[in-house]
Amino acid sequence: MRPLPKIMVAPSGARLSKADHPALPLTIDEVVTVAKSCFEVGADGLHAHIRDEDGSHLLDAAVYRDLLSDLRRAVPDMALQITTEAAGVYQPDVQMEVALNSGADMVSAAVREIGEAGLETARAFYAECEDRKIAVQHILFDVEDCQRLSEILPRTRLSDPKLQMIFVLGRYSQTGASSPNEMLPFLTWLKDQNLTPDWAVCAFGAAEPACLVEAARRGGKCRVGFENSRLLSNGSVAKDNREKVVDLCTQLTQQNLLL
Repeated sequence: MRPLPKIMVAPSGARLSKADHPALPLTIDEVVTVAKSCFEVGADGLHAHIRDEDGSHLLDAAVYRDLLSDLRRAVPDMALQITTEAAGVYQPDVQMEVALNSGADMVSAAVREIGEAGLETARAFYAECEDRKIAVQHILFDVEDCQRLSEILPRTRLSDPKLQMIFVLGRYSQTGASSPNEMLPFLTWLKDQNLTPDWAVCAFGAAEPACLVEAARRGGKCRVGFENSRLLSNGSVAKDNREKVVDLCTQLTQQNLLL
């Protein structure tokens, strides 16, 4: 299975609209254009969302297949990951169906959402993904999610260094803003459990750049983009996702963290 990219751009998310930023990509053509633009400046992966005709969050295997087909032609060397985010709309059966039948070889899935299907169903889903060589990046919002993952996955899988995780910072903080210190409980859990997964961080709010630089310093990978923050490291609003990627690459290069 393909490892996580060093820099994955997340250009849209499930809830934002053009009212939040006019450069937010919603259509398939817009997502493809943004992917090409960001790949050119250093993003070696894309975290993709799709929308319906009204611009609302959509989980649909057929639409994902269309998007992935276009992306594979446009950016054949870019890692392509689809989301299974529920966004308060979808149940685990739909999330799992989309993950298995969209043609994606990389998906992200929140363990707290998939876990709602029940322990045995979740175990069977993750096992089927592994059998089909679909890399699941487990979305973890807190250490309780880490413990849920420990209960679902067999120890042999949990301890596999190819297991993919993403630690989400700031999503449930009182201010909705992140801090690099929010990473510490996750890293402590990894150390206590003697785990060395393929992990990344995403972070909400103005501290996103600082969080991502700290993640890279600690050996993690980065997910950056409008889904989590529209701000640059200097506090100004980015004109597009490409500028977000350039800004992060500049920060990492200045600290010799981009190899």
